[in-house]
Amino acid sequence: MNTLRRRLRVQTTRFYRQPDLTVVMEEVHDPHNVSAVLRTADAVGVSDVHVVVAPERRAEYRLGKKSSASALKWLNIHFHDSIAACYAHLRREGFRILTTHLGRRARSIYDVDFTERTAIVLGNEHAGVSEEAVAMADGNIIIPQVGMIQSLNISVAAAVILYEAFRQRMLSGRYMEWLSDDKSRK
Repeated sequence: MNTLRRRLRVQTTRFYRQPDLTVVMEEVHDPHNVSAVLRTADAVGVSDVHVVVAPERRAEYRLGKKSSASALKWLNIHFHDSIAACYAHLRREGFRILTTHLGRRARSIYDVDFTERTAIVLGNEHAGVSEEAVAMADGNIIIPQVGMIQSLNISVAAAVILYEAFRQRMLSGRYMEWLSDDKSRK
């Protein structure tokens, strides 16, 4: 892509960024899953992604450039040592925090208003989100399923949820708003 076309693409993409929609990944083990979530986040206009990883795992935590399709350079990645630290940061920014958790109080993603300032918390491949993350959240969401398996791979779940948020935001005209620095969309 020539320089002028690329510059125009970057400027146009800024129109579609959604600074009031974010993703949190808690202790995800597979870097390919992380990279796939980053790619989807960029695709729907998410500008910031939060990664909760224990300090002792930080050195081994590599984000795959291949599977993220270079999404790394277009996203702001924030690392947190604990879910409590992450939530404190998000609450200072005015986010409602929703975990992906199969609890009896969980709401279908189709019954949640994703046009609100929202952080979506995804857990790791083995245990899902931690009990601490669930207890401290504002609510829990699920992707309705009718098969025998009750969960999807984290990257697939992220895509389903983010595209429902994308659909709602598109219908409400959110992708036509200019990204402002004054945080007026809080």
